[in-house]
Amino acid sequence: MSTPITRRAWLATAVQAEPAPVTTHRAAELLAASPWPTSGRNTARKDLRALAARGVLAAIDTAGRRTYTTTTPERSAA
Repeated sequence: MSTPITRRAWLATAVQAEPAPVTTHRAAELLAASPWPTSGRNTARKDLRALAARGVLAAIDTAGRRTYTTTTPERSAA
């Protein structure tokens, strides 16, 4: 039996697949297409903040806007 994925783990994986840093708005869009489609902007903001606090994502402040990106280099499929 497989363990169900958590919303934050799902979001971390989705952010790591994004080609550019993710804003709260983009995270809310990603969650809208997830198994948790009713999660809103505030939930996305809290999830991004929690993932950054755990070191899963890195918060970057640019021109007064906070974005999030992966902290680990992409792994090879080999």
